[in-house]
Amino acid sequence: MPYASLTLACLAMIPPSLWNQYTTRQIESQVPSPLFSEDARAWCPWYTGGKQIHGGVGMKNGVMFQGFEWHCPEDGSYYREMAERVEELGGSGITAFWLPPAAKGTGVGDVGYGVYDLYDLGEFDQKGTVRTKYGTKAELLELVRRLHGAGIQVYADVVLNHMGGADGTETFLAVKVDSGDRNREIEGHREIEGWTRFDFPGRGGAHSAFRWSHVHFNGVDYDARTGEKAIFRILGEHKGWNWGVSQEHGNYDYLMFADLDHAHPDVQKELFEWSDWFVRETGVDGFRLDAVKHIDHAFMKDFQGHLRARHGQGFYLVGEYWHNDITVKEEYLAGTEFGIDLFDVGLHYHLHQASVKGADYDLRRIFDDTLVKEHPGMAVTFVDNHDSQPGQSLQSWVEPWFKESAYALVLLRKEGYPCVFYGDYYGIGGEQPQDGMKEQVERLLKLRRRYCHGEQEDYFDSPHRIGWVRRGEEGHPHKLAVVVSNREEGPLPMFVGVEEAGKTYVDRLGNHGGRVSIGSEGFGEFPASPGSVSVWMEEGLD
Repeated sequence: MPYASLTLACLAMIPPSLWNQYTTRQIESQVPSPLFSEDARAWCPWYTGGKQIHGGVGMKNGVMFQGFEWHCPEDGSYYREMAERVEELGGSGITAFWLPPAAKGTGVGDVGYGVYDLYDLGEFDQKGTVRTKYGTKAELLELVRRLHGAGIQVYADVVLNHMGGADGTETFLAVKVDSGDRNREIEGHREIEGWTRFDFPGRGGAHSAFRWSHVHFNGVDYDARTGEKAIFRILGEHKGWNWGVSQEHGNYDYLMFADLDHAHPDVQKELFEWSDWFVRETGVDGFRLDAVKHIDHAFMKDFQGHLRARHGQGFYLVGEYWHNDITVKEEYLAGTEFGIDLFDVGLHYHLHQASVKGADYDLRRIFDDTLVKEHPGMAVTFVDNHDSQPGQSLQSWVEPWFKESAYALVLLRKEGYPCVFYGDYYGIGGEQPQDGMKEQVERLLKLRRRYCHGEQEDYFDSPHRIGWVRRGEEGHPHKLAVVVSNREEGPLPMFVGVEEAGKTYVDRLGNHGGRVSIGSEGFGEFPASPGSVSVWMEEGLD
C-alpha cells in the first residue's frame, strides 16, 4: 500500500472526537507521514508494535536481557548455568530474556546462526551431536520454565534467512552475480552443484516430514562441481532474489549458506507450521528475528500476522535490521505494517562514536536520527550485543569509560524498550576478553525500576554536558536528575519542582561526592565528573 494511502487509511479509523488533534498533526502537513504518532498508531487496527501493546508485554519499565555472548562455553552447560541465574536476573529488574538460537547448527560449536534443522532443539543425533552448543532440549525447556516462574518473559532468537550444513548436493541451473551488485549477472547461465539437500536423517521425520531441496532456495555461495566460491543466484520458474529486502549491494537478499526463497509457497507454509510447533513446544512469549533486512518484508508482514492470529496480539516481535539510516528503518516499519519492533542500531553507533571521540563528540546529537527519537514505541535500545563485541564482523564496541553513561542513556529515559547485554553484565571471553560491569548495571536497573517514572524534561544545551529530569508520578513521587559529561564542565541547572525546595540531592551512583541544595524556585545546580554520569536524587532514599 502506498505510504500516503496507508496514512489516510489509519486516519480514517480515528474517532471523530479526535479529528481536530490528528488533522493538525498529520493532514495539514504537505507530505502525509507514513509513520504515525504513538496515539494515532494506537487507533490503527493493524498496528501492533510499540510498548503500549506488547514490548515487555505491558510491564512497567520493562527491560530485556540478551542472555548470551559470542564466546559462551561450548560444553553444553549454558542452559543449566543460566537456570541458576534466573532468580538473580529477576531480582535485578529484568523482565524479558532473549535466548540464543536454539536450533541445531552446523556443528556442536555453532553459535546458532548457522542453522541446520529448525526442529532439532538438542533432541536428535545430528551433525555429530545430540545437544547444541547450549545444551539439550530438556534443559532448554527447564530454563524457560524457571524464567516464567520468576515472572520473566522469554524471547527466542529465530533464524529464518538461511540454512547451513546440508545433507547432500544437487545439480541445478544458476548464474554467478557481482558480489557488489547482486542484480548484475557476470557470466552465462550454467549448471552448478550446490549444498541444498536437507533430509535430516537423524530426525527421521519426527515433528515434520518436510524435506528441503534447491527449489526452496534462491542463492548459494559455492559450486561443489568446480570448487568455486562466489554468489550464485538459483534459476527457475518464478525464481529470483526477493524484492522486499535491503538495497545494499543492489539487492541484499543473499547473506550466507543456502538462502531461503521466502516467495516460495512451500517455504512460507513450512515456516508458518514450524513457528506454531515451536511456540507450542517451548512456550516462548516472542521472537527476536535475525537478519530481517535480508528477508522479504512481504513475508515478514504475513509471518507476524500469522503469529499474532495464532498466539495472541501480545506475542512480541523484534527484528535485527542492521542499518543506521533512519529512513531505511522507517521504510521497513511501514512495509511490515508496524508489527515488528527494531533494535536501534543508529543509537548504538552514536554511543560507540561518543566513546571513541570523547570530548570531541557533541552529546547534544546523541539521539539525532535514531529510532528511539523518531518512533520510540518501536525502538529496542541497546549499548552493545554479540555482533558489536570485539572480534566480530560488526565490531563497534562502546569503550569502557563511557559504558555506564551509555547505559544511563538507555535505562533511565522514558522512551524505548532497553536491552542489557550479557557481555556487559557478566563479561565476554574469547581472544579479546572484556570484564563485565554487573554492579554498575544493577544500580541503574534498580533506579529504573523504582524511580524512573513520569514525564521527562531534557536539558541538552551543551556539547559536553547533557541532562534530563524524571518528574515522578502518582505512587512514584520522587524526582531523578541525570547528568552525562564527556569533559570538565560546570554544573547543569535543572528544575526538579518547587516542592523539592530545601532538599539535598546526592549522586546515587557515587561518581560525584558533592551535594546539591534545591533552591526556593525548584532548581538545582547538578554537576558530573568529567567523562562520567551522575544520578541525583533526594538524600536518604533507599
